[in-house]
Amino acid sequence: MSEDGKAKDESPVADNEVVEETADTVVPDDHVVATSSRGRVDTGVTPGMQIASAWAWRFLVIVAAVAVIGYGMQYLSEVVVPVTVGILLTALLVPVTNGLQKLRFPRGAAAGVTVIATIVLVAGLLTLVGTQIAGQFESLSTQVGEGVQKLRELARLNFGLTDKDITDAFKQLQDAITSGGALGQRAAEVGTTATHVVAGLFISLFCLFFFLYQGDRIWAWLVRLFPRQAREKADSSGRKAWVSLTAFVRATIIVAAVDAVGISLGAAILGLPLVSAIGILVFVGAFIPVVGALISGIVAVLVALVAKGPIVAIVMLAVVIGVQQLEAHVLQPFLLGRAVSVHPLAVILAIATGVVIAGIVGALVAVPTAAVLNTIVNHLAGNDVDPEPPRPLPRRRPTKPTPETPPIEA
Repeated sequence: MSEDGKAKDESPVADNEVVEETADTVVPDDHVVATSSRGRVDTGVTPGMQIASAWAWRFLVIVAAVAVIGYGMQYLSEVVVPVTVGILLTALLVPVTNGLQKLRFPRGAAAGVTVIATIVLVAGLLTLVGTQIAGQFESLSTQVGEGVQKLRELARLNFGLTDKDITDAFKQLQDAITSGGALGQRAAEVGTTATHVVAGLFISLFCLFFFLYQGDRIWAWLVRLFPRQAREKADSSGRKAWVSLTAFVRATIIVAAVDAVGISLGAAILGLPLVSAIGILVFVGAFIPVVGALISGIVAVLVALVAKGPIVAIVMLAVVIGVQQLEAHVLQPFLLGRAVSVHPLAVILAIATGVVIAGIVGALVAVPTAAVLNTIVNHLAGNDVDPEPPRPLPRRRPTKPTPETPPIEA
C-alpha cells in the first residue's frame, strides 16, 4: 500500500493521548462508521454522543436497581423495619451482654437477661408516664379548657374572629371526621396499625436476642455468601459499618438523655404538669434529627402555654432552644466527631426518604442507615478516616479428609 493510501486509512487523531484513554467502546473518529455492502457509511454519531449514551444507560440501570430495592423494602417493610430496629438495639445493648459474659454468664443467658431487662425498663417508663397522666388528668383537663378559652380570646382580638366563626370551624372539623364512614375507617386503620406494631415488636425482640447471642456466627454466614474474591472487602466493610453504627447509636443515646434531662428540669422549675411525659417525648424525639427536636420542643411549649400562660411559654421556649443549641454545637460534634460524618443535606434527604418509605420508624432509622452507607462507600473507595488492620476471613472448619469425602474449603 502506498504512503498516501496508508495516510488515508489512519485517523488524524490516532496519536492523541485523550483518545488512548477513551473507553474501548468509543470510536476515536469524528463519527461512528458502519460497514455495509455498499462500503463504509457515516452514522453521524460522534464520540461525545457515544460517551453520553454509555453514561445514560448505566445511570438508568442504577436508578432501576435502586427503585426495585426501594419497592422491595417498602413491600416488606413489616419485616425490614423490625429487623432494622433489632440491629439498632443490638448496637446499643451489646456492651451489656459482653459485660454479663465477662461475669461468667453463658452467652445465651447474658443475651436473655439483656432483652428481659430492656423490656422491663421500657415497661417501667411507660407505666410512669401513664400514672402521671392519670394522676393529673383532672387538673390537666381544666387547664386545657382554660387554655382553649385563652386561644379563643387571642383569635378574637388578633384575627377579628367571632365565637360563631370558631364554633362553626370546630363543627366542620367534627363533621369531616364523622361523616362518610371516616370514623370507622380511621378506627380500622388504627386497629391494623396496632396489630402491625405488636407483630413488629416481637420480631424486633426475637432478632435482638439472636443478634446478641450469635451475631458473629450470623455475620460469618453472610460473608460466606459473597464470592471468595469479595469476602475480604465485604467483611471489612461490615466491620467499619458496625463501628460507625455503634458510635452513632451510643452518641445519640447520650445526646437524647441530656436533652430530656435539661428540658424536663426546666419544665419542673417552671411548675409545668407532665414533666416525665415531656422528658420521655424529648428523649424519643432526639433520635429523629432536626424534626424530632422541633416537634418535642413545640409540645413542651404548648403545655407551658396551656398550663401557665404565654409568659411561661416564652421562658420554656428559651429553655428548649438553649438545650438544643448545646446539643447541636457541643455534644454532637464532641461525641460523634469524624466517626459519623454525614452532610446536613444528606440528613434531611434521608429523613424525607425514611418518612416516605416507613413513616415515623423510617425517620428513626434513616440517619443511621445513611451513616452506615457513607462509611461503606468511603471504605470501598479507600477514604477511611481510621483504617483498621485486616483480620482473617470467617471460614468453616475443614472436616477430616477421608477417601470418600474430600476436604471442605471456605
